[in-house]
Amino acid sequence: MMPAMGPLSGIKVLEFEAIGPGPFCGMMLADMGADVLLIDRPDDPRLGFGRDRWFDVMMRGRRSATLDLKSKGGVAAALELAGKADAIIEGFRPGVMERLGLGPDALLAKNPKLVYGRMTGWGQDGPLAARAGHDINYIALTGVLNAIGRAGGAPVPPLNLVGDFGGGGMLLAFGIACGLVEAQRSGKGQVVDAAMVDGASLLAVMFSGMMAGGRWSEARAHPHNVARATFTRAGKVDQPAPGPRFSRTPGAIRRAPPERGEGGGQALTDWGFSNSEIEKLKTLGMNFKE
Repeated sequence: MMPAMGPLSGIKVLEFEAIGPGPFCGMMLADMGADVLLIDRPDDPRLGFGRDRWFDVMMRGRRSATLDLKSKGGVAAALELAGKADAIIEGFRPGVMERLGLGPDALLAKNPKLVYGRMTGWGQDGPLAARAGHDINYIALTGVLNAIGRAGGAPVPPLNLVGDFGGGGMLLAFGIACGLVEAQRSGKGQVVDAAMVDGASLLAVMFSGMMAGGRWSEARAHPHNVARATFTRAGKVDQPAPGPRFSRTPGAIRRAPPERGEGGGQALTDWGFSNSEIEKLKTLGMNFKE
């Protein structure tokens, strides 16, 4: 099959074998044209459901090489590969890559422009960071689980689409894409901390009306969310903080939601439109407040 050109054509991504949201992120990047090299373990660990590779849609679009990262030679080879990559994807528990000698400090020293994408359940810090978790844990902690099911009935455990994939893998793919754009401008890479629980919190905002009251308040007050500052207050509304986390250029809520037309005039000026061009836009039906 001949490779198709996509918007990420020319981008080289080094992906370390994992399950769930990490491979989903790798699939999304490969689908958009990135050249994703998957670093597999030498022996098949039968991760996840143990499906044969030909059947695993999330593994499409890659090429593969095997390395034993517990050996000195394997670590040295991984460092050389990272030196040629634009981004990496790793889904180990916090601290594992550092113990292998492949943490952000080592890889960014080798390649200062590298975008280092990290996929975990609970994030790189906080009291639950070192614990194992599952999709249902993340969506329960954020309050999403309470909003699924029939009124008056028990919560219904859904498929792992909200925490693992929509909250985790898609957030990581978005974070890597953002990091790559910024690195093109600055010449500097950084670390992308994508946590499934943070992604579930971002998705939870869509259910905030249904979650008004106990569960939503519990999610904001949970010690892990407090420690990670998962939620923030903007204006008069408590809401999920922006994600994923960037080590050098963190996201932020720039302003409150605008009323219709609010701030449009200043935006056009900031975008470089002249007064005459702005007047022309008005004649074309564009309305805004100065």
